[in-house]
Amino acid sequence: MYVEDNKPLARFTTFDIGGPARWFVEAANEVDVADAAAWAKAKSLPLFVLGGGSNLLVADSGFDGLVLHIGIKGITTYNESDGALYAVGAGEEWDQFVLQAVNAGSAGIECLSGIPGTVGGTPVQNVGAYGQEVASSIAHVRAYDLGEERFVDFSAAECGFGYRRSRFNSSDPGRFVVTRVDYRLTPGGSPTLHYADLQREFAGVPDPSLAQVAAAVRRIRRSKSMLLVEGDPDGRSAGSFFKNPVVHDELVEQIASIAGKQPPRFPAGREDQQVGWVKVPAAWLIEQAGFSKGYARGPAAISSRHTLALINRGGAKAADILALADEITAAVASRFAIRLKREPVLLGFKS
Repeated sequence: MYVEDNKPLARFTTFDIGGPARWFVEAANEVDVADAAAWAKAKSLPLFVLGGGSNLLVADSGFDGLVLHIGIKGITTYNESDGALYAVGAGEEWDQFVLQAVNAGSAGIECLSGIPGTVGGTPVQNVGAYGQEVASSIAHVRAYDLGEERFVDFSAAECGFGYRRSRFNSSDPGRFVVTRVDYRLTPGGSPTLHYADLQREFAGVPDPSLAQVAAAVRRIRRSKSMLLVEGDPDGRSAGSFFKNPVVHDELVEQIASIAGKQPPRFPAGREDQQVGWVKVPAAWLIEQAGFSKGYARGPAAISSRHTLALINRGGAKAADILALADEITAAVASRFAIRLKREPVLLGFKS
């Protein structure tokens, strides 16, 4: 295990923002994970686990602890009676794994194409998009328990999945370091076409392939500035900065009365299956609160393609991004009495 000091973190994030880590370790295997955790514990250092940095905003002052960057690689496929099991190292690039599964004809994650980050982050946030969630395809999660100092394996049911939620970011935040995720996919399965954008894309197209659907998702994501492309001025972001709020029908009617029109709405998700709860797009609320695409506050701005993405126009600090986020949150709360919740994780902030 090689420990570096004062390691700049900005380049490890898609925002390209943030100060240095006081200590930094690149973990190539599970032994490195256990050793780094023991090293941090012996020195009473706070520990932060870093994956692809696609859902992270680092403070300008950096992080006064140990950053453990997960670089565990490897993809192994097992043929089982109920599908194909893919055992994937937590450090593998998520989009590359999706491409491999799609090319192999395995259905279940094709609508999650183009999402930045690494495999280890997908169960933590229960990554989802365009009608799919990883919760539907995850079979097991292997992780290091920092409290008990041992490796553990969780079934999907034990992960406590909900909308953008799992035990790893809710009931047990910071306790587990994900090292491997097993996905059970369907060889020869049909693509998922539940989402309206995809239904429009393939209207009149009989039996689109997994590859066609994955490519369409990437096109749609790029049109909304949700695909990181080198040289794209909207590329320095963490994707969706705010979660879509889950609200009751009564509040939807209040929103419609205030806005003078009905808001878009979608099924609430896994944690609110009861009748009367729906998701309202945060982007729609932001626009109705007076913000447009391209709105800028200094070097921080709203994407020119999608109001849900905040971007670093060049030279932005973490404080700039948070100031813009606070301005948006306050405006939505003032008009609709809804407090938007952010998606990115904040690291190194004092409060």
